[in-house]
Amino acid sequence: MVRLDKYLADMGKGSRSEIKKYVKAKRVKINGEIAKSSDIKIAPDSDEIRLDECLISYEEHVYYMLNKPEGVVSATEDNLHKTVIDLIKSEDKRRGLFSMGRLDIDTTGLLIITDDGELSHRLLSPKYHVDKCYYAIVEGKVSEEDAIRVKEPLNIGSDKEPIMTLPASMDIISSSDEISEINLTICEGKFHQVKKMMAKLNHPVIKLKRVSFGAIKLDEELKPGEYRKLTNEELEMIKV
Repeated sequence: MVRLDKYLADMGKGSRSEIKKYVKAKRVKINGEIAKSSDIKIAPDSDEIRLDECLISYEEHVYYMLNKPEGVVSATEDNLHKTVIDLIKSEDKRRGLFSMGRLDIDTTGLLIITDDGELSHRLLSPKYHVDKCYYAIVEGKVSEEDAIRVKEPLNIGSDKEPIMTLPASMDIISSSDEISEINLTICEGKFHQVKKMMAKLNHPVIKLKRVSFGAIKLDEELKPGEYRKLTNEELEMIKV
């Protein structure tokens, strides 16, 4: 059993003080009856709760796939820039939403937005080595030798303070003297790792887009800034 105001607040329908006002305004119903108090106890699994006649279904956690656009930061709050949480519609927001991992402000592509801290901690833990694939446009002609080099540890730090990468894999999509297109798959998430790896190979990144996280691939039907819930199949992929 849980208090009505806590339930609605956890489902992202407002603060407890706001929900108290909703109840006073007779906007909340429990099993078809107008709620008389915001602190009444309900059973989330069996009671039907409606706000303005909209059914508020219980979900322990939410998981959204977001196609992150440029100019947006992977943070919950920021005083200068729009955040990925700002892209979530008010009716879909939940208390405690955050991005699972981060992308640079100029990097686009797949982000998972959730309120499941336990799953995020497990998937981002270095010991799990979840693959992340990035599509990149880089300067210069990428060679097979470059693809071989990323399979071995690269020092993306300095001689005094080396930072060694784990083995990665690179697929060359196109290559010319001016620019090349590649897919680079890494199994860790060091700060600016892809950019530093390609700079180490003398191929500075021009554009960068994450196209997969583990077995989940970016839904190309999502325009930049759009999102959708993960499907049950996708959830099974990341919860294995």
